[in-house]
Amino acid sequence: MLGYKPFKFLMFFVVLFLLQVLPLINGAEIANEVLPEDIGTRKTGADWESFLGKNGDSFSPEKGITPWPAGGPKLLWGARMADGYAMPAISRGRAFLFDQSKGIARLRCCNSETGKELWVFTYESNYQDLYGYSNGPRCYPIVDGARVYIIGPEGLLHCIDVSTGKVIWKTNTVEEFGVIQNFFGVGSTPVVHGRLLLVPVGGSPKGSDKVDFSELKGNGTGLVAYDKYSGKVVYKFSDELASYSSPVLATIDGRKYGLHLARGGLIGFEPGTGKQDFYFPWRSRVLESVNAASPLVVGNKIFISETYGPGSALLEVEKGVVKVLWDDETRGRDKSMQCHWNTPIHVDGYIYGSSGRHKSNAELRCVEMKTGKVKWSVPDLTRCSLLQVDGHFICQAEDGLLYLIKINPEKFEKVSVAAFSSNGVPLLQEPCWCAPVLAKGLLYVRGRNTLLCIDLFQK
Repeated sequence: MLGYKPFKFLMFFVVLFLLQVLPLINGAEIANEVLPEDIGTRKTGADWESFLGKNGDSFSPEKGITPWPAGGPKLLWGARMADGYAMPAISRGRAFLFDQSKGIARLRCCNSETGKELWVFTYESNYQDLYGYSNGPRCYPIVDGARVYIIGPEGLLHCIDVSTGKVIWKTNTVEEFGVIQNFFGVGSTPVVHGRLLLVPVGGSPKGSDKVDFSELKGNGTGLVAYDKYSGKVVYKFSDELASYSSPVLATIDGRKYGLHLARGGLIGFEPGTGKQDFYFPWRSRVLESVNAASPLVVGNKIFISETYGPGSALLEVEKGVVKVLWDDETRGRDKSMQCHWNTPIHVDGYIYGSSGRHKSNAELRCVEMKTGKVKWSVPDLTRCSLLQVDGHFICQAEDGLLYLIKINPEKFEKVSVAAFSSNGVPLLQEPCWCAPVLAKGLLYVRGRNTLLCIDLFQK
């Protein structure tokens, strides 16, 4: 019979062996995962399965843009929406619509080409907005293989089977990590990295509900990585509190980075392990302010922007260290870009985006990335969102108008405008705060209570 010490020594190596082997077994299971049937009939183009598309940059690889007819591109179908600001994820012929009504959150799976409902999943949501805004979800659904992930403003995270609408796993991030309700609830859409689901949580120590919000501290759960298959926590790190910016993944100098503009600033980290590389503080001194636009990555440079105070900054990453190339707060001139919730887009050395905190003062701008110099600025487009496709921007204004704009750093070049209505009543009613989605030639846009599906390339 083995003595205690040899037995303990043997068990150490058994555990070590299992830690090495189990990921390989799981990897084989992942490789053999059966994807849901593709029920779509459109075989060209790409799906749009996560927030701001595949790379989180609002870029669509599709081709075939032409000026729109006088009545706008063809409307295929529409769906009534309840409360919320979430656009659908589009995957394998399915559209996943996430909203909330009278305390019931709802995820609908519909045919993405016809709008026909396939299944519905619901759960009780107790979220009440502190400022009188919508009580519905802010975060987009995320489709990954056979699963779709949703997180509501109350912090309930669900993993749902794409084919059946059945719950695979769920967790209450607010109760689990002591999250104190931020100004507008939970609003950062998670991102998938390998077998991990990276969720900006921003929890606080026990008893923080009795602390003034201005004194709130973190508890090491600024970002939490879940095993996307089981819902088990793999790692957590950072004392940063939650923001409304969503994390992005990028390859810089051959290495994968996770980047999250949290409440207090930008976190750069290794997404597989949660090892933090750098932290760059960036937020307004005003208490009631948020970071909401996602980081924009171009090569080894990162552009961040907010609208309540410091404005924008261009950073450079080298060997895990970040340095400032320019920033609006210290350079002694007008702020180049002040993005509210609308993530800007980079094209050939220029950054395009909506700058301004309010509808009345928002401008669509083109900024030279290298210097921060404003090339042109156009008012009266409201706090608009952009989608890049085939040398153009599709611009969704918050008043419901849809613009087609040719990408041109020298001047604002409007091509077409569309206003969808029925019997003289606009179909897209304010606020239209959701970034457009384009998948398999179909453009999805949303107003306060309506989602429209438009055939963008039909002649």
